[in-house]
Amino acid sequence: MCISYGDSCFTVTIWGKLEVVVLVVVDTVGYPNVLPHFPFSLISLSLSPSYHQTLDTKDLKVSKVTANGQAAKFTLGPKHSFMGTPLEITLPFDLSRGQHVIVEVTYETAPNASALQWLTPEQTAGKKHPYLFSQCQATHCRSMVPCQDTPAMKHTYYAQVSVPKELVAVMSAVRDGEEPDPQDSSRAIYHFRQPVPMPSYLIAIVVGALESREIGPRSRVWSEKELVDKAAYEFSETETMLKTAEGLAGPYVWGQYDILVLPPSFPYGGMENPCLTYATPTLLVIAHEISHSWTGNLVTNKTWEHFWLNEGHTVYLERMIGRSMESEQFRQFKAMGGWKELQESVNTFGANNPLTNLVPNLNEVDLDEAFSSVPYEKGFALLYHLEELMGGPEVFMGFVKSYIQLFSYSSITTEEWKHYLFTYFKNKVDILNKVDWNAWMHTPGMPPVKPQYDTTMADACIALCKRWGDLGNFSEGDVKTLSTHQLIEFLSLLLQQEPLPLSHVKRMQEVYQLNAFNNAEIRFRWLRLCVKSKWEDAVPMALKMATEQGRMKFTRPLFKEVYNFDKYREEAVRVFIAHRAAMHPVTANLVSKDLKVDNDKST
Repeated sequence: MCISYGDSCFTVTIWGKLEVVVLVVVDTVGYPNVLPHFPFSLISLSLSPSYHQTLDTKDLKVSKVTANGQAAKFTLGPKHSFMGTPLEITLPFDLSRGQHVIVEVTYETAPNASALQWLTPEQTAGKKHPYLFSQCQATHCRSMVPCQDTPAMKHTYYAQVSVPKELVAVMSAVRDGEEPDPQDSSRAIYHFRQPVPMPSYLIAIVVGALESREIGPRSRVWSEKELVDKAAYEFSETETMLKTAEGLAGPYVWGQYDILVLPPSFPYGGMENPCLTYATPTLLVIAHEISHSWTGNLVTNKTWEHFWLNEGHTVYLERMIGRSMESEQFRQFKAMGGWKELQESVNTFGANNPLTNLVPNLNEVDLDEAFSSVPYEKGFALLYHLEELMGGPEVFMGFVKSYIQLFSYSSITTEEWKHYLFTYFKNKVDILNKVDWNAWMHTPGMPPVKPQYDTTMADACIALCKRWGDLGNFSEGDVKTLSTHQLIEFLSLLLQQEPLPLSHVKRMQEVYQLNAFNNAEIRFRWLRLCVKSKWEDAVPMALKMATEQGRMKFTRPLFKEVYNFDKYREEAVRVFIAHRAAMHPVTANLVSKDLKVDNDKST
């Protein structure tokens, strides 16, 4: 694979296993002119007066750098354990202000590039063709493209992708046509353009035997043909959610909103790549990813310490969409579930762990290891608390919409957000000054204030949970009256308690037949509950779920649960090692640490 990319201005080359050739033209200022030299060319862009350019790289083998066709000096700095290696480029001539320069970097990526996952035909649904997908968040783009790999920098881009004609390419950009490759009749070239500035972590490319179905006036769902019709059905409410979000947050500026259903090894439930949301078969509701079109993609955290600005606001907007489409009680119910997820993350990290700060210090911290529900749910809890103080959801959503409008196309910090909060609510500064900002932002553990949520929908879950303190009279009707969301909440409540006696989980299966549920959120919690209670029959089912899909939210806790069952600790390690090669690199790395597996010996 070859990709050309420019932040201030440069071109790059990557080779990979699918013989995919990609030219990506990136401009931090505006839409650039594209030079005809393909595939090893790029653009003219304005550089700063400095004739030095430092780019982030990770495991890239750089062979040549030129500037306006002249050889340029370059050096690779010392390698950092997880941040990679700086690439320092020195131009062979002096620059004048406003001068345009074409910088070209020729390199190869490593076979284990952390941004790229190459699937064999056997790892796909169709079993006939290989498959490539990228995942750059948070700092993996540098393993695919030399770049300034920080959310503080935003750029537009244009791309040409040449692939074998039996395959299809899609990117985090608007599709701009396709044509036969004039240099090779067995290949096709796909064109893409992304005119809205975005950070490097949102660059995405997928190549596979893909088909699509229209699901709305500006949306298509993409997948392998074996899954595409089911996916089109699952995501049929996309346009309704988009319109609801626009009513809350303002116009959708990205043009196309497509959904790509990835093979199950993708480590996250979804990823909000502009114009191409990633989803896995385990993700059935995309209100969160839609919300990112405003909070995260349009207004972005300047550094990853401020990740809560992306995720807390997105959860808030997601739940406001749920409020509009369902009810206020539904929003309250989902908020209660989020509080429990936050409690679980705090328990996992430890209540004094600084990574549970809303604004943590991430110096020398591997961002993959810092990932948790804290920025999502602690961030939401703060926004909900402020909503209560400022006058309710309509009033506070007015602030959120105004905040999005003011900071659109920008990357900001918590201080900038807070300053605007005080400016917008200038008549309520006395109330805002009473908020314990240090406790919310810079103190580990649970928030200083626990919101009082409406428990209407939760009461039935709580009552059923309490009944299982004893082996009383139970029937299938206990769960028939619960919604899917309530059943998930019931199991979550049980997980927060001491493990149930083995007799209780066996009885629960006998009465409710929970093994037959295919909903991933239900099945995940049920299998964890069984393994915690040391039901040996559940171990193979838990390991099966942990390996059949690669979503870290499910895979890591399931492996850890089995690992903590002493009798099956070695089995957990054995199964992980057997399936490691099929996992996403980020997932495999973190599970190996969870199970204390030596990375060098597990391959």
